[in-house]
Amino acid sequence: MERRRTRHRERIALLCGLLCLCMAGLSGRLFFLMTWKADAYSGMAKELHQRERTLKAARGRILDRNGTVIADNRTVCTVSVVHNQIEDPKMVAETLSRELSLPIQEIEKKVEKYTAREIIRTNVDKETGDRIRDMGLAGVKVDEDYKRFYPFDEMASRVLGFTGGDNQGIIGLEVKYEEWLKGQNGMILTLADAAGVEIANAAEERIEPTAGNDLTVSLDVNLQQYAQQAALQVMEKKSANRVSVIIMNPKNGEILSMVTVPEFNLNDPFTLPAGGQAETPDKKQELLNQMWRNPCINDTYEPGSTFKIITAAAGLEEGVVALEDTFSCPGFRIVEDRRIRCHKAGGHGGESFLQGMMNSCNPVLIDVGQRLGVDRYYRYFEQFGLMGKTGVDLPGEAATIMHRKENMGAVELATVSFGQSFQITPLQLITTASSIINGGKRVTPHFAIKVENPSTGFVHEFEQKERGRILSEETSGTMRYILEQVVAEGSGKNAKLPGYRIGGKTATSEKLPRSRKKYISSFLGFAPADDPQVIALVTIDEPEGIYYGGTIAAPVIGGIFDNILPYLGIERDQSNS
Repeated sequence: MERRRTRHRERIALLCGLLCLCMAGLSGRLFFLMTWKADAYSGMAKELHQRERTLKAARGRILDRNGTVIADNRTVCTVSVVHNQIEDPKMVAETLSRELSLPIQEIEKKVEKYTAREIIRTNVDKETGDRIRDMGLAGVKVDEDYKRFYPFDEMASRVLGFTGGDNQGIIGLEVKYEEWLKGQNGMILTLADAAGVEIANAAEERIEPTAGNDLTVSLDVNLQQYAQQAALQVMEKKSANRVSVIIMNPKNGEILSMVTVPEFNLNDPFTLPAGGQAETPDKKQELLNQMWRNPCINDTYEPGSTFKIITAAAGLEEGVVALEDTFSCPGFRIVEDRRIRCHKAGGHGGESFLQGMMNSCNPVLIDVGQRLGVDRYYRYFEQFGLMGKTGVDLPGEAATIMHRKENMGAVELATVSFGQSFQITPLQLITTASSIINGGKRVTPHFAIKVENPSTGFVHEFEQKERGRILSEETSGTMRYILEQVVAEGSGKNAKLPGYRIGGKTATSEKLPRSRKKYISSFLGFAPADDPQVIALVTIDEPEGIYYGGTIAAPVIGGIFDNILPYLGIERDQSNS
């Protein structure tokens, strides 16, 4: 019996010893945490009970080359409530319902919700937000925010693009230069209790936002408006699906204007145009994507006779043709088993190469293509930059759709020579033509000139890398002369302007499938012909009635040049009027 008592006492002593060791260990650990780790855990506790409200940064503005603001910000407000700070829920709900034009039941649900913060409404105009703030309603927060605003509504809609609800770029320059424009958001830090509810009267820590950089682009508002007006006029007159105009500086690739009408309202980009119907959200998104699409860079087409510029330049550069070479046009050319027609059914008869270009004669260009042959012609395609993209600073650029070299026979070579059976973008065409007439240097079309931050003095100028020479000065000069004659006495004479030397080329290309008998009419022109300062391309999609490029497209560029050449400081030569 005594032994049992002894063993029992020993067990109790052992347990007490173990318990003392555990208590000592816990006390030591607690002492370590309270002394050596106090700062770390204090910080973690603070983070656990901090709540933050974002202060959005002002997005950088976009300005045209003359400093006109074409994308700006408007100050708006976000109105929210903090449940545990509200003193009179009924009065708060009634006031916010009246000021924000919202159903009172909707606001009452949020006012009664026991959460850290409930947003009542975003994008509230500043006047209303200020009025609510000045009422001093307990538990009501009014934070300033920014909303993108486009002063010219529809102008350059597919170029500028727009932002979403979070003020982030979605399409166009807004998304391309997002990193430069977006700025850095700030925040308001507040303390919350264990339930996550903001503590009333607790001090706030405010981190101010940093505004984004202003972006200056090559667009000129005046030129953009001239081009848009001209495009609208021809679209309405010819009941066309759409009309696009690109105006560039051929020497450096700066894009002065890029228009596709109808444009859409940048301040209301999620509303379909009149007549647009969408049965489902997916269908609406599909229609919106079509509306936002930029045909100048996103879509390809058969260029038709404007592409004869490329064939002629390659032929002259390679030495397989000269201005005085003679050809015969009976109205067609037989290539293998194919009879390929000229646009003039009876043919042009005997003509020189220069006359063939002035007449836009298919057989003449077919002959030049055959003289070059597939290997050399394909090499010039690559040399001129046609097999890649232009590198324009807009998202979604399409590439040229061309036959594979091994699949390119005599018939394919013939049709490509006068601009059929392959597809390029309008921007690729005008970029390549610019390089052919500017002395032979390949340019990169672009919009961005510089970014700067007025607050910090930061400035960054964008530089375009040299793309190299694509043909000789001599060939470039010959091409300028040929294309001036096309306007002076040939198929492009409807673009002629008194007092100006204009060069250019017409085109009328048939859309696929050919059985539809639908056309794209176009004209590419530049001035002055001896030293080009500006080049422009108009494409008219599915015009009704007369559809020839020389008849309906050439006058559009003539009219635009009549307005913009004096504006650009290019004076008329009165002796040539």
